[in-house]
Amino acid sequence: MESSSSGSCFQGTVYHWVVLFAVWLCGSHHVLSQKTTLEPKDKFLLSDPPIGLFDPIEISPSVLPHNPNPVEPLSPMYPNYTSYDPVLTGKCHVNFSALSYIIDKTASDCSIPLAPLVADVICCPQVNSLMNIFQAAYGSGNATLVLNQASANACFSDIMSILASKGANTNIPELCTLRPSNLTDASCPVKDISSFEKIVNVSKLIDACSSVDPLKECCRPVCQPAIAEAAIHISSGGANMFGSSSIPGTGSVAGIDIVSDCKGVVHSWLSMKLSSEEANSAFRVLSGCKVNKVCPLEFDEPASVVKACGKASSSTPSCCAALHSYIGTRQKQIFVTNLQAINCATMFGSMLQKAGVVDDIYGLCDIDLKDFSLQAFGQQGCLLRSLPTDIEFDNTTGISFTCDLSDNIAAPWPSSSSVQSLSLCAPEMSLPALPVSPKSGSSVGTSRTGIGVLLPLVFLTTTVSI
Repeated sequence: MESSSSGSCFQGTVYHWVVLFAVWLCGSHHVLSQKTTLEPKDKFLLSDPPIGLFDPIEISPSVLPHNPNPVEPLSPMYPNYTSYDPVLTGKCHVNFSALSYIIDKTASDCSIPLAPLVADVICCPQVNSLMNIFQAAYGSGNATLVLNQASANACFSDIMSILASKGANTNIPELCTLRPSNLTDASCPVKDISSFEKIVNVSKLIDACSSVDPLKECCRPVCQPAIAEAAIHISSGGANMFGSSSIPGTGSVAGIDIVSDCKGVVHSWLSMKLSSEEANSAFRVLSGCKVNKVCPLEFDEPASVVKACGKASSSTPSCCAALHSYIGTRQKQIFVTNLQAINCATMFGSMLQKAGVVDDIYGLCDIDLKDFSLQAFGQQGCLLRSLPTDIEFDNTTGISFTCDLSDNIAAPWPSSSSVQSLSLCAPEMSLPALPVSPKSGSSVGTSRTGIGVLLPLVFLTTTVSI
């Protein structure tokens, strides 16, 4: 027991230092994020990649903190900004006070030092949820589900000003590829509540999305198909969505854009019918399903690794040196989730196999999942959990968020170089029937058959205070 307790304490302290270093570094320097276009050469990605990524933060050895005892706990970190009254346009007629819960949560999740590090998995999903809920709040007063362009421009400016006044990063539009047009959903033909409710089976939509199960939705989706069905239906003006000729252009880029805008309209309607907390919870789970299906890191041709590891068993030192060097330069200075790390490890391993690397060099070179996430002091890393998480703050622990405790497990080497898809959902299983009473011949209890059970991937987690 003492050994286990000691190990847990040490591990929690390690995570403490990982995040402290990352935040200290970003807080000491002015960090600008740059949008780049992701052009994957491999078709491994399970869904469309994020719209934009940002380049790694350059870390000079001269700015690394010198600490002879890097595992010693430090004092909690507290925000170093002062809130202020924002200057608003006066042209956005919304009661922002009624949205204080969701605005405060978004400002916390996109705080100045952390936003670039958690943009993909915490900040941007939360901002997108805020936009959906705000769109509904604006439209509820005039029976519409979208904003016109003039109102969108003013309200978008006000939202960003309010978030900045509460300590949020001012680069949110660039980090999350947001613009005022996100509030207009301009190409969707249905924009008012009355038309929407005449076309869509709203009871079915509410039933599917009023309570989204974070453990099941990504593997056995209920809300996602309901939203897609409603979006396709209104994109066709209410025509039969199962007829291919009823939705002109759905196979074209323009048709896809229309359906995408109509999804925004569906999100707005849902936000009107659910509380802010319920809507935010649902949207965060749906974002998580999408985010966890892709690897946010970019992998160039690994020529140096292929050359050194073509015969890894006979030249392990040089192979491992090349592999560690390559992964070190590929790492983005961002946190990724445990599932994203698995995707990255599998995708990169598949690339190496296609190039002729046969042996499991992850195992030979001790590559762990944490090696695909943000690193500090060369050895520690933090993988965020796959379930939605937030940046928390209180006067005792300071700023904190949850890291996954499985980050020391070995990175999985793919079983085949032809991997085109990866399922991170455990299959449904049937539990054995209950035992039969020898006297009555009937099963004990009321169940007579096996029960279908969804087995989600489970990870141990710990809360990190910084």
